[in-house]
Amino acid sequence: MLDLRRLRLLRELKIRGTLAEVAAALSYSPSSVSQQLALLEKEVGVELLRKTGRRVVLTPQAEILVAHTADLLETLERAEAGLAASLTSVTGTVRVAVFQSAALALMPDALTAMTQDYPDVRVEMVQREPETALWETFARDFDLVIAEQYPGHAAPRHPELDHLALTEDAIRLAVPVGPSRYAGIATVAAAADAAWVMEPRGAASRHWAEQACRRAGFEPDVRYETADLQAQIRLIESGNAVALMPDLVWTGRDVPVRLVELEDSPQRAIFTSARRAGAERPAVVAVREVLDRAAREVRRPDPPA
Repeated sequence: MLDLRRLRLLRELKIRGTLAEVAAALSYSPSSVSQQLALLEKEVGVELLRKTGRRVVLTPQAEILVAHTADLLETLERAEAGLAASLTSVTGTVRVAVFQSAALALMPDALTAMTQDYPDVRVEMVQREPETALWETFARDFDLVIAEQYPGHAAPRHPELDHLALTEDAIRLAVPVGPSRYAGIATVAAAADAAWVMEPRGAASRHWAEQACRRAGFEPDVRYETADLQAQIRLIESGNAVALMPDLVWTGRDVPVRLVELEDSPQRAIFTSARRAGAERPAVVAVREVLDRAAREVRRPDPPA
């Protein structure tokens, strides 16, 4: 019988690329990972790893084992989910990856509801960019991810993950309130000479915002970059920038800026993903249930005049 723990290390190496990354992900030392993989090679009697420069690559035989290991892990996860579903109480830990605006708007109420309705479930939350979080959920770092998808942009798809719609929110142009050099802005095109604040390059929101400006006929002057939406709001509120902002960022607070409706009324889609093998685990189902409730109770900002 092959050792499943060693097989998982081999799969982790396939996913993460280096022994150091595997060791960091599983809280092992790199030498321990190397030793366990050497023992696996002895068990199967064939070469599994080859050195290429300073890296190791998987042999074709190792790739075969990795494919079967993925099936084994999914079977075990389904078995664990079925066992948990047979119990009368909902228990366990759910690791959730979430992007910032959802962490601010949805998670506080969801966590309160979990404490009240499912006191034996421990929810652990980490802020991640959606694309990274989806990959990490596939890699088993998280049990559930709350992710976003901008109009005309498809979030990465992993066959092992499901995709359940959670909510949508409008995207509007946010400009300073009151008299300022931005007082007359009523369209994206009218903000061609404005200073913009956007998330760093690589973020889906940054790509979408740049495309929206280009469709309006200009290249935006992205003078400020920050992934912190609270910092973006302060820059707009203080009269230093404009930005394209989704409605979810205003949840639980007064809107301190002027919101301009966009011509095509774009909507950002927010969804959750979990590994299909573990999606029926009662604790995961419970977290999704309270997130749905929190999303329905979100107070939207009043539409612009």
